[in-house]
Amino acid sequence: MKNAAGSLYGDAMFKNIRIVMVNTSHPGNIGAAARAMKNMGLASLYLVEPMVFPSAEATARASGADNVLAQAVVCDSLDKALAECSLVVGASARLRSISWPQLDPRECAAKVMAESADSPVALVFGREPSGLTNAELSRCHYLVNIPTNPEYPSLNIAAAIQVITYELRMTLASGDKAVAEWSKANDVELATMEEAEQFYAHLETVMVDSEFLDPAKPKFLMHRLRRLYNRTRLEKQELNILRGILTAVQKWR
Repeated sequence: MKNAAGSLYGDAMFKNIRIVMVNTSHPGNIGAAARAMKNMGLASLYLVEPMVFPSAEATARASGADNVLAQAVVCDSLDKALAECSLVVGASARLRSISWPQLDPRECAAKVMAESADSPVALVFGREPSGLTNAELSRCHYLVNIPTNPEYPSLNIAAAIQVITYELRMTLASGDKAVAEWSKANDVELATMEEAEQFYAHLETVMVDSEFLDPAKPKFLMHRLRRLYNRTRLEKQELNILRGILTAVQKWR
């Protein structure tokens, strides 16, 4: 898997911002998304198990954003696309059975711009008909919801990417105070998604071994724990402490 961050074709301020498209079924939407990204100065596109790619239709719909498609990173799992990221925001058009911290597009842009100064961040967009699954949602720290006409809320995925990337461009242009406020709250080294996934796997193993979690009837326990830890935004040092506690429990048993 090659790294597309730091492209010569995107604005330097956006080099750590990834647009991640999951299991996209229509190659034309990939091309339209690439065009939307290039319009706003973004270049880092990650495709998780696209149905068809590369594609002549994607190239045609990119309408000159061929370079974004050429350097797109194709991954066989969402975890690989997010591994180095310290912040993940998932786009969602619907409410979930378990609530998740939410941002509007403008808040999302300020948060993403603030954190991308120090490490890669990801904006994740799900399948055209159904969006993100609950398992994919559990990888996200926040959801971003684009307000639409309640009588016709359906929004094409490339259009959604255009809205969010436009807000990033506007935030960059305005030097929004919200960016500075988010930055003040993020002056520590946060755990990456890869490190967090290793912790969740360790935690689940200990809970199963201790019989706190029945793997045959997991319900939403891990989902709720992911929400808890995602909300706290674990620092690397904090995560190492938690892993140490889990290891000590395993040794004790």
